[in-house]
Amino acid sequence: MAISVDTFFLELNGQGTLQAQIQQMIAEGILSGRFHVGEKLPSSRKLAAHLGVSRITVTLAYTELLANDYLTAKGRSGYYVSQNAPVPPKYSPVQRGTETVDWDAALARRFSGRDVLSKPADWRDYRYPFIYGQADRTLFDHANWRLCAVRALGHKDFDSLTADYVDQDDPLLVEFIARHTLPRRGIAARPEEILITMGAQNALWLASRILLTHNRTAVIEDPSYYALRSLLEVWDCNVAPLPVDHDGLPPDALPDDTDVIFTTPSHQSPTTSTMSVDRRTKLLERARDLDAMVVEDDYEFELAFLGAPSPALKSMDRDGRVIYVGSFSKSLFPGLRLGYMVGSEPFIREARALRSLVLRHPPGHIQRTAAYFLSLGHYDAQIRRMSKVLARRRETLDTAVEEHGLTVAGRGILGGSSLWMSAPEHVDTTRLATSLQGQSVHIEPGAPFFSGPDRPQNFYRLGYSSIRQDRIAPGIKLIADAIRAI
Repeated sequence: MAISVDTFFLELNGQGTLQAQIQQMIAEGILSGRFHVGEKLPSSRKLAAHLGVSRITVTLAYTELLANDYLTAKGRSGYYVSQNAPVPPKYSPVQRGTETVDWDAALARRFSGRDVLSKPADWRDYRYPFIYGQADRTLFDHANWRLCAVRALGHKDFDSLTADYVDQDDPLLVEFIARHTLPRRGIAARPEEILITMGAQNALWLASRILLTHNRTAVIEDPSYYALRSLLEVWDCNVAPLPVDHDGLPPDALPDDTDVIFTTPSHQSPTTSTMSVDRRTKLLERARDLDAMVVEDDYEFELAFLGAPSPALKSMDRDGRVIYVGSFSKSLFPGLRLGYMVGSEPFIREARALRSLVLRHPPGHIQRTAAYFLSLGHYDAQIRRMSKVLARRRETLDTAVEEHGLTVAGRGILGGSSLWMSAPEHVDTTRLATSLQGQSVHIEPGAPFFSGPDRPQNFYRLGYSSIRQDRIAPGIKLIADAIRAI
């Protein structure tokens, strides 16, 4: 029995090459039970004509499926579903009864319902996406990343792909971070003092679990990264939000019972202000007096396109009390989920053990691909390219904001990828953001960044890493018009 050619169709926005899509289409048909053992596939000529692709594309897809035992070839007769093809399971789903679990009693902790900045799934289709922290695919060096990924799949790197490192990391990636990335921040570290993490969020989680208990106090900036605040709140430690000023976290205002200080000195999140060197010195002195640890989140330091970045807090630390957190999410792409933390060896030893209990280690293939991308110079080239583009976008954004009379509450003096804005006090920017979506404009309301019940509702953030330069000014006009109409 032959399978009808009409059974096959390519999705309009299908992922992967045409050959890969055809392979997936046939494999899914077999795995789902729609195509049975012994059934004949359409000829390569007929299927190619039906799908509108070249015959060689279909032939290569058939050949790959033949090699994987999904198909078998019978002389000049054609291709058939193989006897050895995976057989779909035969079972009847068990009819579900009424659940009797009292989830209010069963859930020991609740993690949902906390502050989060949701973004529409189709934000890339927005004409004016002032969204923060998302990658601009036109700026990413996809070709060289793919080459590095292919190289990491090679026989030479087989162990890095398949081995269980248990609690260790890819030595090539660690070496690059130690010799190339950290010296740019004035930090000297041995491999034993570096741990690869699943992004900065994972690093902050590790630090909080190791340094805090229910009777210890964590100081956070206010406003601050909302996910960090939620993370600390669920651990039942004492959380002390400390209002920031134009220079960041004020050391003199730190409570006397402070145990751990979480700070973003290079680009305060979300105001983007940069802490002066003098204040960094005072912060370290105050931390020493309190015998407190400091967790430094140094996100976006690579995007200092308006001037040289200030030295990292960690580079000024002589006591070993600063835990440094870095990430490749902003400079490469957020879906990579790859970051690192640097600290004294006793701390990293505990962080390594805790990470091993939870997820062992980040995937070896991802680590080796990133190591090649960094060590072959592609990363530095991308940073230079991104910096030039972001500088132009920033200039256009600054001009448009001034022209339309919008108020900047904070802008990174060294660069970055966002502006922290304030609307008139009567404007609720959560409602503003919702209304602007109807005009294909996306902004991020600022309320989730603040602590406490009486949060200001009139702040918002404008990211410019993913919006085309020629759309910035028209988008700002729409925002200004919507604010004036309220």
